[in-house]
Amino acid sequence: MAKSSNQKAKILYLMELFLEETDEEHPISRKGIEERLEKLGIRAERKSIYNDIETLKNFGLDIEYRKEHPEGYYLAEREFELPELKLLVDAVQSSRFITQKKSDALIRKIEKLTSRYEARKLQRQVVVADRIKAMNESIYYNVDKLHSAIALNQQIIFRYFEWTVSKEIRMKKNGENYHVSPWALTWDNENYYLIGYDMDAEIIKHFRVDKMLHIELTGQDRAGREEFSRFDLARYTKRTFGMFGGNEETVRIRFHNRFVGVVIDRFGKNVALRPDGENYFIARVEVAVSEQFFGWITGLGREVQIVSPQSVVEEYRDLLEDLGEMYKQND
Repeated sequence: MAKSSNQKAKILYLMELFLEETDEEHPISRKGIEERLEKLGIRAERKSIYNDIETLKNFGLDIEYRKEHPEGYYLAEREFELPELKLLVDAVQSSRFITQKKSDALIRKIEKLTSRYEARKLQRQVVVADRIKAMNESIYYNVDKLHSAIALNQQIIFRYFEWTVSKEIRMKKNGENYHVSPWALTWDNENYYLIGYDMDAEIIKHFRVDKMLHIELTGQDRAGREEFSRFDLARYTKRTFGMFGGNEETVRIRFHNRFVGVVIDRFGKNVALRPDGENYFIARVEVAVSEQFFGWITGLGREVQIVSPQSVVEEYRDLLEDLGEMYKQND
């Protein structure tokens, strides 16, 4: 770039210098500013630097002067504080639905929101044992398309896949398009799901976003508004275990008192609880009865028992007996 062009862009280079190179522990002196600008072929007199700093302050940059050593000017406040950026980096790094490649790219962008010195503190790995990251790179763009479809009130078509035992993709519905009116996105059990009105089945369904391919907006207005107006998304995700559907039932479960935190985490603080003796309580919850729900109950051990309704008790007992018989046969 020609020297004259650099001169015209002086205040922009100065702003970039404050954004990328300074913080409270790393101020830059007036002489240091002159030297940095000189390397760019920009003349910088003392008075012009003071005027430019004042202009940047009027523009909104919180530039302060530090008198003690190290002495100089620095950007005191930014849009994001360092603890907030650390939280964002941790969330990106630990999120299962974001691929490793996209995680790295997002973290590099987050680092640009602070000085290069503070950015070093963001270059860390959250320790998550055996973290499995998503393999479908398109999920990042799928989420954006789905948000656009919802905002524009448009239906979508897409193809949906499942994995085979040979670890290959197999299209569902023989590769035919799903035709859906998208209404909401939810993040449950480390996966993104679309909640939408299936135009063919004429019911509300959910779909794993990372298993959706070739999403297209159709330009048609969404359907299912009346059905979705009666739909409680929070209640749906709370009662559905791992987003596996089942018949909805009001179930009474007896827990040892030490599981109260587990129950509140799963069903929310408004869950109905009543004491049952000194060491137990009974929770009344609405769930989608499925093998995933029974698996959750089993994982809590011997101090948890389904009390009612009897049909759910019997269904659970039959499952346990079938499993026991299967393992007996294996022996």
